[in-house]
Amino acid sequence: MNETIICAVGNVATQPVFRDLVSGPSARFRLAVTVRYLDREKNVWTDGHTNFFTVWANRQLAANVAASLNVGDPVMVQGRLKVRSESREGQNRSSADLDAMAIGHDLSRGTSAFRRAVRTEQAAAAPQPEPNWETLPGDLDPAGGQRRPEPAAVT
Repeated sequence: MNETIICAVGNVATQPVFRDLVSGPSARFRLAVTVRYLDREKNVWTDGHTNFFTVWANRQLAANVAASLNVGDPVMVQGRLKVRSESREGQNRSSADLDAMAIGHDLSRGTSAFRRAVRTEQAAAAPQPEPNWETLPGDLDPAGGQRRPEPAAVT
């Protein structure tokens, strides 16, 4: 199975559209990826060509995209590249889609506040107590979770 996996860094160009389909939730939006380069003659950064991708997200990722992304947000998208070609009225057109595996805000350009998504099956379950992460290394036996006995003194 040879798939082309890419990571594209750009801006959300269209408001994500969410659909609840028979096969599960789906969301899509357009991603604008603009090349930036240093114009050495003017000594300024300049925008170059912009590539547009249609990003498709499915299942829980789709719900999170709809709740989290807005037009203009800087994002990073990792996914499978799919290039499509079609002919309409004698014109050949190509488009590039990304079947997203992961999407996140680009934290080099701003901040974000992460919130865990509550799934419907988790919402019905009783809340689990938070584990105690304040143990010292070597304080617990990894196999049984009991405190390790102090080593006997060697005489």
